[in-house]
Amino acid sequence: MDKLSNPQKTIEVIRKHGFDFQKKFGQNFLIDTHVLDKIITAAEITKDDFVVEIGPGIGTMTQALAEAAREVTAVEIDRKLIPILQETLSGYDNVTILNQDVLKTDIAAIAREKNGGQPIKVVANLPYYITTPIIMGLFESRVPVDSITVMVQKEVAQRMQAEPGTKDYGALSLAVQYYAQPYLAANVPPNCFIPRPNVGSAVIRLTRYPQPPVQVKDERLMFALIRASFNQRRKTLLNGLKNSSELQFSREEILEALGEAGLPENVRGETLTLAQFAALSDVLEKQKNEKGGRLI
Repeated sequence: MDKLSNPQKTIEVIRKHGFDFQKKFGQNFLIDTHVLDKIITAAEITKDDFVVEIGPGIGTMTQALAEAAREVTAVEIDRKLIPILQETLSGYDNVTILNQDVLKTDIAAIAREKNGGQPIKVVANLPYYITTPIIMGLFESRVPVDSITVMVQKEVAQRMQAEPGTKDYGALSLAVQYYAQPYLAANVPPNCFIPRPNVGSAVIRLTRYPQPPVQVKDERLMFALIRASFNQRRKTLLNGLKNSSELQFSREEILEALGEAGLPENVRGETLTLAQFAALSDVLEKQKNEKGGRLI
C-alpha cells in the first residue's frame, strides 16, 4: 500500500471509507513525510523498541513506527477508525490495534506483556484538549516509560520546557520537568495536517528521569503548593497558598516556612525553581508533623 504520508493517499482512504472527522476527538491527520521522519528521529526508535502509539488515526505514523520499531501497539478511541487501520496496517505483522480510551487502558500491563516490563517508548499526535491528562497520567501512574514523543499544540510544548520567570512557566512546566527532560524537536505548521488546525504544533520529546532531579518528602504536597501558586498567578506566593482550598496553612505558618526555606515574604510562585518548591514543601511537611496537624 502507498504511504499515507502522501496527501492524495490520505484523502483517498478517507473518501473510500466515508470517514467524518470528529471534533470531540481532536482529529488532525499528519500528511508530511519530513515531519514523520523528525518524529521517528526525535523518539530514537530502533529495532529493539516496543512502542505504544496513542491516537494512530488512519495509521500514517503507525506505518513509519512499524518499520522502525520491533513492535507497535496502537491505541485508538474512535471505533470508526478501526476498520481503516486494519486495512492500512494489513501489511505489518508487528502492529496490534486496540480500540480503547488510553486514559482507561492499563499501559503498564501492556508493557509487561509485550516488553517484559522494561521501559517502553510512547509516541503520539495528541488532541490538544487531552494532552496534559495523558502525559501526566503516564508519569504519575509509574508506567515504565523511557520517553514520550508527542505532537502537541506549540504553546503547550513551550510551556513544558519553560524556565522560571518566563511567561510560559507554570504548573505544567514544573510537573513535566519533575518527571522528564523536555526537548523541542520540531515546529510543525498547520499545512502539515488534514484538516488544518487553527494553531501551530510542535514535536517534543520527554525523556524520563531514572530518578526525579529533586528529592521531596511528599510529592502530593509539593504539587498542591505548585497548583496554588499558579492559580492566582499575579498574587504573591504567600497569598496564593493562604487562599488555596487544597491547603490548610495559616498566614503565620506560611511566613515561617518561607523564612526557613530562604525565600522573601513577597516572592511570587512563578520565580521559584522546582528545587525551591521541593524545599518549601519539606519545610511545611516538617512543620505540620511537629505540630501534629494535617498537611492538606
